[in-house]
Amino acid sequence: MPGHTQLKASHVEIYGAGPAGLMAADVLSAAGVAITLHDHKSQPGRKFLLAGRGGLNLTHSEPLEMFLQRYGDAEARLDAAVKAFPPAAVRQWCEDLGQETFVGTSGRIFPKAMKASPLLRALLQRLGRQGVVFKPNSAWTGFSNRPTILALGGASWPETGSNALWVPVFKQAGIDVTPLRPSNSRQSVQWTEQFSLRFQGEPIKNVALTANGRTVRGEFMLTSDGIEGGAIYALSEELREPTQLTIDLKPDLSNEQVTTRLEKNRSKDSRANRLRKALSLSPQAIGLMREARSDDPKLVTISTLGPVGIQRAISTAGGVALNEVDQDFRLLQHPTTAVIGEMLDWDAPTGGYLLQACFSTAQVAAQSFLNSN
Repeated sequence: MPGHTQLKASHVEIYGAGPAGLMAADVLSAAGVAITLHDHKSQPGRKFLLAGRGGLNLTHSEPLEMFLQRYGDAEARLDAAVKAFPPAAVRQWCEDLGQETFVGTSGRIFPKAMKASPLLRALLQRLGRQGVVFKPNSAWTGFSNRPTILALGGASWPETGSNALWVPVFKQAGIDVTPLRPSNSRQSVQWTEQFSLRFQGEPIKNVALTANGRTVRGEFMLTSDGIEGGAIYALSEELREPTQLTIDLKPDLSNEQVTTRLEKNRSKDSRANRLRKALSLSPQAIGLMREARSDDPKLVTISTLGPVGIQRAISTAGGVALNEVDQDFRLLQHPTTAVIGEMLDWDAPTGGYLLQACFSTAQVAAQSFLNSN
């Protein structure tokens, strides 16, 4: 490849046995390359299992052009990688491992088993047959001239191995690292005790959320100390700092239509019952209006205090700046080392986009070690 000085690798060290590292090990070992897969935890795939707690959303079925837009500023740099190993290839990879997939009603793609363990087990068995050597409790300590792939993750859920201890090593080497920030995280809101006790764990569905000029449709969940869910995660960038979040409880109705429906229902019922009957508002939506002290039956504004913390975020934004790597995700300063997955500076909402980028960057980097000049 242009800019690569070494010939086809016969042995590659991979650090990090999460989704990206496991994919890279699979590609290379299948081609006959000797692989040593390191992880500073005792078992591989801990982040993979964590990703599967909600059913293992592998990727998404939407048109690729729309899919790529989910990566925001990083779209141009991830475009070639995702096209080289697109969602259809992820599904085929799972099928080859004996794990059938299906498209859910939201367009998201899951394994039929709806959990990560069968897929991980099948993958580890194949890696074993392909001669991959797993070295547990083995941490990356710095750059070398050996062919290396780093899949060390970001900074969320550090007990799985993503502890970001690599960041100071990269900075000391003069490699630009964008500060790691929580993404797809629960947002903190200071609820009253009464509201929190009554409505925690309850969803508010079919709403439109607006923060800092951006609006998304979807649903979210009320928690004891905030809000979380797909629509909240889609606004991760807009909600990284304390922000006013506007919630349109009836996005398919105009103000006039809301007023007309309420005018038609002038019964002696309580206001809550009128809202329920005329607008089909749920008890939790009505409770949210009261909590926000809003008289508007359509728009409610609450104050979010920012993400609850990076350690419990689903993912992290930031990482190795994309101008520090070439088209194959090899470091320009250390071309024998590739950086893949969540270590790189890209961000995406939940919905399959996170694992897809991990798999695609792993595929591209691994393939680069199979190509000679």
